[in-house]
Amino acid sequence: MKKIAAKLWRIIRGPMQWRVLWLWHSKFMVGVTGIVRDDEGRVLLLKHRMWPEGRQWGLPGGYANKNESFEDTVVREVREETGLTVKTGELAYLRSGFKLRIEVAYEARYVSGRIGVDPFEILEAGWFAPDDLPEGTQDLHRQLIGRR
Repeated sequence: MKKIAAKLWRIIRGPMQWRVLWLWHSKFMVGVTGIVRDDEGRVLLLKHRMWPEGRQWGLPGGYANKNESFEDTVVREVREETGLTVKTGELAYLRSGFKLRIEVAYEARYVSGRIGVDPFEILEAGWFAPDDLPEGTQDLHRQLIGRR
């Protein structure tokens, strides 16, 4: 049976192989977070409307779109949620093992703009010193901020 499968695999080259792989394997959403810092070393935090009460403060982020790099996801999400322009840096965090989700975080640098929140998703936003984060900041996000 393995020989037949191997022979078939060689016959269906190209796009058909990708379709078979796509059908066969799990599909994941990728949550991407940005650890955005300014020139003073402060970090950008948002109070998220949709997050659990008492744990609403956290870093900007969202889900990657199809054909979008994770670095571009950080730039897009920060712009959508705050209006700020940022530049991504090094990969800071990668975690898998969830049922249908992978989590990724990148360091990012503030480039320009003034904070203007999207009121549908974000209640408020601001710059905070890493040792003076607001109460209700997600534990993982505290760890990511303090990793430097």
